[in-house]
Amino acid sequence: MISDPEVALRAALAGAAEVAAAFRQPVTRHAKSGLDFATDTDVAAERAVRAVLAAARPDDAVVGEELGTSGGDAPRRWYVDPLCGTLNFAAGVPAFGVNVALAERDGERVLAAAVADPLTGEVLWTDGTRAWRQGPGATAHEGLSPDPVTRLINIDVDNGGQAPALVADTALRESFAVRVASTSLALAWVAAGRQAAYVTGAGVDGSVHFLPGVALCEAAGCVVTDLDGGPVRGGRGIVAAADAATADLILARVRALGGQPPCPEPTVP
Repeated sequence: MISDPEVALRAALAGAAEVAAAFRQPVTRHAKSGLDFATDTDVAAERAVRAVLAAARPDDAVVGEELGTSGGDAPRRWYVDPLCGTLNFAAGVPAFGVNVALAERDGERVLAAAVADPLTGEVLWTDGTRAWRQGPGATAHEGLSPDPVTRLINIDVDNGGQAPALVADTALRESFAVRVASTSLALAWVAAGRQAAYVTGAGVDGSVHFLPGVALCEAAGCVVTDLDGGPVRGGRGIVAAADAATADLILARVRALGGQPPCPEPTVP
């Protein structure tokens, strides 16, 4: 029987194949609320992911972004975001990913996760303990290594908190270049050492969007907290940083922007 990480990897790649084949083809939008919508490709990708899961792990539950929850109270639960960055995809902007994670029912312990980039063929994955990369240019079992050297921070402005204020924060911009990619694929980039940090006001608990990327960051050795510097599970928002100095600076700016007395500003090399 294949391992859980291999199932996650195969499932993410199956979804990614659907997304890649449909990129920059005519798009049918299905409205949800406000500016949010799904496309036929979101649904097709989730069906492809679910087909892999059904064949390999038929007794597990599945929580999907588009097709809901199946499997009831099974002790193991797969979280599936078949196309994270739907607005980018629909606009022909190449910044989106496919997220798959397996966790125990309470979501506290992630057993496997994979995040695939449909356009590059790359997959970042974890067994819950360590994290690796596979795809073009990757060596076998190439480990992920967080690194703040790029000085890039990605901030999710779609989920409230101090995120919009952080984007415009002069003090933060003195040390980092701020980007807004509007896809949790950017969270996985922190684990891979391509960005120094990722910040969102959204929580990780039970999230098909953020659970896979957070699992990658934790397994790769990133500093992962909520916006108050506490445990990310059960907390307020997510800060995933390549190192402690970066995390400390971001948390200091969050405190300052939130009107609370800031701690002394850390020195970032």
